[in-house]
Amino acid sequence: MAASARGGVWEIQPGDVGAAGLGAADAGAFLAALRSAAAAAGPGAAGDAVWAAVAAAGVLRPEHPHALHQLVYYSVYAGWDRAARGPPPYWFPSPIDSRQTNLGRLMEANGPKLLGPAYKDPITSFNLFYKFSVENQEVYWSMVLKQLAVKFQQEPKSILSTSDRSKRGGTWLQGAALNIAECCLLPCPSLNRRDDSTAIVWRDEGHDDYPVNRMSLKELRSQVITVANALDTMFHKGDPIAIDMPMTCNAVIIYLAIILGGFVVVSIADSFAPQEIGTRMGVSKAKAIFTQDFIIRGGKKVPLYRRVVQGSSSKAVVIPANGDYLGVTLRNGDMSWKDFLCRASGRSSIYSPVYQSVDALTNILFSSGTTGEPKAIPWTQLSPIRCAADTWAHMDVRPQDIGCWPTNLGWVMGPIILYACFLNGATLALYHGSPLGRDFCKFVQDAGVTLLGSVPSLVKSWKAGNCAKGLDWTKIRVLGTTGEASDIDDNLWLTSHTSYKPIVECCGGTELASSYIQGSLLQPQAFGAFSGASMSTGFVILDEQGTPYPDDVPCAGEVGLFPLYFGATNWLLNADHDKVYFDGMPIYNGRQLRRHGDIIQRTVGGYYIVQGRADDTMNLGGIKTSSVEIERVCNRADERLLETAAVSIKPAGGGPEHLAILAVLKDRSAQYDVNLLKSKFQRAIQKNLNPLFKVSYVKVVPEFPRTASNKLLRRVLRDQLKQELSNHSKL
Repeated sequence: MAASARGGVWEIQPGDVGAAGLGAADAGAFLAALRSAAAAAGPGAAGDAVWAAVAAAGVLRPEHPHALHQLVYYSVYAGWDRAARGPPPYWFPSPIDSRQTNLGRLMEANGPKLLGPAYKDPITSFNLFYKFSVENQEVYWSMVLKQLAVKFQQEPKSILSTSDRSKRGGTWLQGAALNIAECCLLPCPSLNRRDDSTAIVWRDEGHDDYPVNRMSLKELRSQVITVANALDTMFHKGDPIAIDMPMTCNAVIIYLAIILGGFVVVSIADSFAPQEIGTRMGVSKAKAIFTQDFIIRGGKKVPLYRRVVQGSSSKAVVIPANGDYLGVTLRNGDMSWKDFLCRASGRSSIYSPVYQSVDALTNILFSSGTTGEPKAIPWTQLSPIRCAADTWAHMDVRPQDIGCWPTNLGWVMGPIILYACFLNGATLALYHGSPLGRDFCKFVQDAGVTLLGSVPSLVKSWKAGNCAKGLDWTKIRVLGTTGEASDIDDNLWLTSHTSYKPIVECCGGTELASSYIQGSLLQPQAFGAFSGASMSTGFVILDEQGTPYPDDVPCAGEVGLFPLYFGATNWLLNADHDKVYFDGMPIYNGRQLRRHGDIIQRTVGGYYIVQGRADDTMNLGGIKTSSVEIERVCNRADERLLETAAVSIKPAGGGPEHLAILAVLKDRSAQYDVNLLKSKFQRAIQKNLNPLFKVSYVKVVPEFPRTASNKLLRRVLRDQLKQELSNHSKL
């Protein structure tokens, strides 16, 4: 990118375009079109105006080399002063298109009545309407509920009641009864969803040249009823039943059937080691577990049933990963999928869902905190509604959309994308295989995906393999990313392949069933930054004394959430909810703030950037885990170790966190090969914790810094290591 060094798009020469991979025959025409588009922004226009003009003109196309996109983007913003102007935006809402978004339509219909003369249009009045949604949650949620496929068996007496002060998050939809799984399965005229509408599209790995498979809403409902009938022959209503398998059609069917029948899903990620499976089965008291014999990823068969057997003695129902026959021998008491389905034989094809109050438990998910045992987080029927509402408002999920977000039902994004599609009348797209390579990217094209979600490590893999080359991703109209810190250049690659569609950055938590900050299609978007709070979500940023900074002032500190939060938990199964989320938090406007644990920066221009966790929870490959969990495993990796400390380091150029482990030896004077130690830590973590976690750096130190009460100061270690590694360019 030599041109950026000289400053500005006007300095780009034909030789620069050629060096970026465009042939000499095309370089001249491209450069002329680029300069014409830039000139349309006006003389002396700032970088954002120039980029907006270039993007709108379609000068850069998906088939152009990534180096060309880099050349133009970084040249346009070469003189951009981030300190004075904040992150540079790459996407801008259209005044015309904004009125067709879900939120835009709602604002056009209700804005003049709710905001009076102050209402102008969806873009200009977005911040006003957001503030209205925070201050008038009953009004906002009463409007949004009408947009979703939520059918109450008994209508709520009120949207929000704050009379019970013991419920810090408020009492929502008091008196309402429904079955949220049934809402996913019924036709919905207002969303143009019929029995013959496509509910799921999918493809099996290895069948990448075959047409995608399709399942209608009627077919999905029939299969869910079959599973629910079989469950009724084996379990009592309210029983917790685990799912530990890839997010396949069968996994989705089982998930909905468990909830339809009045049971409780226990979500376990398919990457967990036996010990972690056992911990989650024990905490949840799960009566049984649905799993697969193997996981097929990248053409390899990875044993899954074996891990389940090693981790739990609970009854397992085992589904073949391939074909109709299992590739494993079952232990006594376990059951094949085929035999399980036979239990529904002869039962009615009409099923009576179990209707429960909105605060009835439907799903137990897990999130690592700062202790060794994962927090067991209960999802009620409010949680799915929050999932659907936030994706409706921020990702603009509409009927006829096809949504794909490679994930797992063991992580929060699994249920979120499921409900985001089914409660908004959209189609769910599933790839039964590895999402890392070109085969998955081809599925995105062939399935006609319009909403594609990811985590940054996935995008990095697609970019490294140039996996989208020659594919048409222009049907995608919205992209999403969550789980890790985004890399600017990776996101440039991603959006360029969709003709520069917006990437909605999302940051939230399992206990919130949503994101508290995320992008919006009514605001300009900048790479690696969040453009604002979620609708109806209020928060402040606290200084080190716990005092809120003034709104709209650039600052950095711990986030404090307003406690009235639709869909957030108000209890935990194995921890003190108030102690985890409220103790020690300041009072704001008469109510105690809710702890989330993130340190966030509000930039000039009003964007937000997550700077890490206030506690010692780290984020590795989109999976939150605690230092304590990793240290517990690493401390046993070698008998010569006294203790270890696990910290995560953010690379200087942005992107996902790297895991660093520091070690103190029993014999302080001994020498130890750190490469050998790194290998031992890696093996121990893969075997006992999670095979996806990668150890990036290991260092032996004489001692750890501690407080007077002997508490390990991981933040001090993190800062010291970050400085050392930046000096030596280790990471």
